[in-house]
Amino acid sequence: MKIRIKGNSVRLRLTKTEVETFGKTGEFIEETHLLGGVFKYQLKASSDHETLAAAWENQGIVFYMPAKLAQDWVYSNDIGHQFVLTVPEYNAQTAQELFLLIEKDFVCLDNTFEDQSDNYPNPNAVC
Repeated sequence: MKIRIKGNSVRLRLTKTEVETFGKTGEFIEETHLLGGVFKYQLKASSDHETLAAAWENQGIVFYMPAKLAQDWVYSNDIGHQFVLTVPEYNAQTAQELFLLIEKDFVCLDNTFEDQSDNYPNPNAVC
């Protein structure tokens, strides 16, 4: 699972095997070992959430996907789901928006050094 963070935008991209694991177990977790600690990011199916959601928990970010949406996503041709989450500002009066995007990872159309053997076929590869 890849994570891309830019400003207040977070995107997760999962390979075929990762999506299958998520479908079977209801979660998928990755860890990145950094100087001074471990950063964790996790996708969890949740019956407690009605929309995509995110929370800072246990040294990282947990992304919640409603259980019904998760099953539909895993077993369909749907590419991904997005949601804009309102996040309270901790040191000001204004709230911030956090854009969440969770999607299946496609094979890149250009050259890359990454192993893409487990990625989904790119629909733009066929004219």
